[in-house]
Amino acid sequence: MADRLDRQGVGMDRRQFIKAVSAAGLGMALGTTGIHAQMARARKRYAIVGTGARHAMYRDAILGQYKQYAQLVGLCDLNPGRAELSRRICKEAGEDVPTFRHTDFVQMIQQTKPDVVIVTTVDATHDQYIVAALENGCDVITEKPLTTTAQKCQRILDARKRTGRKVRVTFNYRYSPPRTQVKEILSSGQIGQVLSVDFHWLLNTHHGADYFRRWHSNKASSGGLMVHKASHHFDLVNWWLSAIPVSVFATGKRDFYSPDMARRMGLSGPHERCSTCPEKDRCGFFFDLSASPNLKALYLDQEHHDGYFRDQCVFRPEIDIEDIMNVIVQYDNGATLSYTLNAFNAWEGYMIAFNGTKGRLEHSIVEQIYVSGTQTIQGGIASGGVSTRIIPLRGPAQEIEPWAGVGSHGGGDKLLLDDIFLPEPPVDKYLRAADERGGAWAALVGIAANICFKTGQPVRLQDLVHGLGRPDYPAMPSKDEPVPMPTRSNMG
Repeated sequence: MADRLDRQGVGMDRRQFIKAVSAAGLGMALGTTGIHAQMARARKRYAIVGTGARHAMYRDAILGQYKQYAQLVGLCDLNPGRAELSRRICKEAGEDVPTFRHTDFVQMIQQTKPDVVIVTTVDATHDQYIVAALENGCDVITEKPLTTTAQKCQRILDARKRTGRKVRVTFNYRYSPPRTQVKEILSSGQIGQVLSVDFHWLLNTHHGADYFRRWHSNKASSGGLMVHKASHHFDLVNWWLSAIPVSVFATGKRDFYSPDMARRMGLSGPHERCSTCPEKDRCGFFFDLSASPNLKALYLDQEHHDGYFRDQCVFRPEIDIEDIMNVIVQYDNGATLSYTLNAFNAWEGYMIAFNGTKGRLEHSIVEQIYVSGTQTIQGGIASGGVSTRIIPLRGPAQEIEPWAGVGSHGGGDKLLLDDIFLPEPPVDKYLRAADERGGAWAALVGIAANICFKTGQPVRLQDLVHGLGRPDYPAMPSKDEPVPMPTRSNMG
């Protein structure tokens, strides 16, 4: 009996296991059904709001690898067809999960009693569900960005403090081994105190273009690429430096995904969507939803419910997000970030350099081709695509063997999911888990950049929200530490 309970009790903490053993005396009466019910009650309960492409990572993790620790108890979406599609997938995995309309979100919480709500909705609606979940006694896990405006950010901060519940933002790039290795090098002091950072992120015309055909092309929904996409990047820099941003100045424009560019490429002009485009045979940006079984099921087959087109023309005049962005960020530790984001490049990935008092750290990653909802790997690293090297002052460059990362977001998603769903995840000296503070500082840099685009003036982040504390970050080299004198150069 003890061996059988031990096998069945994998994933229980000690207290839960003792309770199960104590209940073993009732085993003759309860049988295996009673023991399984005990285990089911021990699992943490999750509900997901937003059943588009991104929610599948969390749903499948709960139904699969982490099912002994987690239970999916509710699905919620404004599109009943997508919610029902997800419910059918759950049922195939042996779980009958009820679905709810977005207007019944609070009813879902009251009826299904989740411990945690996972938010994977349109960015501009994150605050609605985060605040409602907190106020109804749930912790929250939300996709980045935390939210899209300073006012919504303040609502979340106030609700978190008022309720005492927890908010977690899933910055999976922190968990990617090559990016964690950068944090290790910087924390070790090998290049001393970081004084400036040069960061260039490139989106290619597969992944980059896809933002301009989806809801992300409307800034009111996504906050633009400065918030939706770049919050990933700003969070990385904030975390790499263990610093908080103080001020932002930025410029941005849309030159490539525009009606004029469509005409320059030989088209008669932008049209509504790819599936009805009269020039589809001539357009290199044509996107066939019906060619992907997943995208067809998620979007094409569900259009009649909400009227959302997943294949809108990337050159539409009503697009109001930028495709060329330049940002300068000042940090509280004295460092300066120079950042660029372009959405129409020949390759995908980034180049970053940290300039320190003892030398320079150069790091770059080339990512694979990716389009959301297809079989491609999001943030997957191309073969041989990682380069990291340290260049000391007046010394030869040292190539660093990169830490390996496999899978989505450079291997970060698997480690993130372990950290979320395992009952006792490994102690993390890098403090990669981000709460609402880390989420807010990352989003606020992009929010401030959007303000700069309109006003042409720098923005101080302390003017946007109040009561936002410093996140938990690992220690970094101090600006007061001695700096070794560089070796003398004989130039005679």
